[in-house]
Amino acid sequence: MARVLLLLPTETYRAKDFLEAAGVLQAEVVVATDRRLAISKVLGERAVSLNLNEPEASARRIVDLARRDHLDAIVPVDDQGVVVAALAAKRLGLRHNPIEAVLAARDKATMRDALGAAQISQPDYRVATIDSDIVALADSVGWPCVIKPLSLAASRGVIRADDRGSAIAAAERARAISRAAGGDERLLIERYLPGHEVAVEGLLAGGVLEILAVFDKPDPLEGPYFEETLYVTPSRRPEAALAAITRTTTAAAAALGLVEGPVHAELRVQGDRAAVLEVAARSIGGLCSRALRFGLGISLEELILRHALDLPLRHRGRPWRASGVMMIPIERRGVLEAVEGQEDALAVPGVLGLSVTIPVGSAVEPLPEGDRYLGFLFASGEDPGAVERALRTAHSCLRIVLRSG
Repeated sequence: MARVLLLLPTETYRAKDFLEAAGVLQAEVVVATDRRLAISKVLGERAVSLNLNEPEASARRIVDLARRDHLDAIVPVDDQGVVVAALAAKRLGLRHNPIEAVLAARDKATMRDALGAAQISQPDYRVATIDSDIVALADSVGWPCVIKPLSLAASRGVIRADDRGSAIAAAERARAISRAAGGDERLLIERYLPGHEVAVEGLLAGGVLEILAVFDKPDPLEGPYFEETLYVTPSRRPEAALAAITRTTTAAAAALGLVEGPVHAELRVQGDRAAVLEVAARSIGGLCSRALRFGLGISLEELILRHALDLPLRHRGRPWRASGVMMIPIERRGVLEAVEGQEDALAVPGVLGLSVTIPVGSAVEPLPEGDRYLGFLFASGEDPGAVERALRTAHSCLRIVLRSG
């Protein structure tokens, strides 16, 4: 029986989907996480505690584990595990990305430098240290600009600034957010790029990137914050733009040195030109992968495990119609008391599911400080427009009840 180790950070939503995919493949699972969760009650000794912030020590522990009982693959589920996975898999001779590549993908400044060296289209940028003159750096990249922490994800701490005063305020706020999250206090100052934003899901095998899906983000992401809400696929961008998206994503993955496993990229598109915002050595976050099915209903998680275990990738030809997901936004700070109207939302034609992922009684906070969504809505339809309408209609049915706190 194939045996796979899943690296699952405590806060991940995706344990259930990966475990189900492993079950389909009849693969034995060992879970390594930074805290023993309820999942350990099910897996027993196959649940291992690791500190993902200590990659060397964690990799050594995984190697020791594999020597006692073999491992056929190591799969990081989120960003936090990619470095540990690369270190351990290299030492065990398993499929992996070079450590330099995953480190570059996790550090926005290193990523920008690598893309720049390869002359890949991206925003003009500068790195700001604690002593940097933020206004001078913003002046040099041009206005408006976007200020973001180097080590956070999912738009956390990302703020647009249109003038010198707002740039200083944005830098102070972004640093405070990063500091609170235990992140780097350095910042990236980027020129704001107008255009349509898309997300790309791909899978690398031996350095060859296959594009699995291109998601449109129909809501304008113009700032001052960049909270993502709607993802709809297939993309409605023209063929020339889609070709540029594929070409640019492929070149970006190669520039970073990524060769194996999932890739998630964010790009801005203007006409038939695409520029890279982010590239990550992981698959799409949250529960968004549930908007995708391949072949005869194969999930994205199953594809990732099949690749890692060197099993045939039977996924050609998506039987589903257009599909999409809405990440339900948090509109203001407070304590969640209820999410009303769920039955009405589920009754909207085309809506496939609704998952509220924050328990009642939890404190919630919007971006740029917040790091979670209230939940996820899923829909499919005859075309992307129908999917978008279904998701917007379902969202309008929901009434989020918050109390101050």
